[in-house]
Amino acid sequence: MAASRYRRFLRLCEEWPSEDSKRQRDLGSFLRQRVAQAFREGENTPISDPEACDQMYESLVRIHTNFYKNKYPRLKDTTFTGVTVEDCRTILATDILKQMEDMKKGTWKRLREKFSAKKPEEDSK
Repeated sequence: MAASRYRRFLRLCEEWPSEDSKRQRDLGSFLRQRVAQAFREGENTPISDPEACDQMYESLVRIHTNFYKNKYPRLKDTTFTGVTVEDCRTILATDILKQMEDMKKGTWKRLREKFSAKKPEEDSK
């Protein structure tokens, strides 16, 4: 029975898309890591709580198939602030978040980091 559960989770991991804009921060990557941890022995992994495992799988399938999005459709694709889904994706991209972190730093801190970093030539001497 553990083998069929393992295969179902693997199939779900294959179907789950990964977002390139959120390097190592997207749900697909996290799911793949957790499945690898939970099923370390592959099909031979003993499952201590099969009911909880099945519930987890069903919950992930509902998320993957947009069950609740389809069951409860929204009237508009924006938030109360007027931000669209595409704008949210852009804002949450890893590169944009990195730029925002750099902008939060003060001028003095940025200058200090820039000039305090050692050059590779100095390390080899």
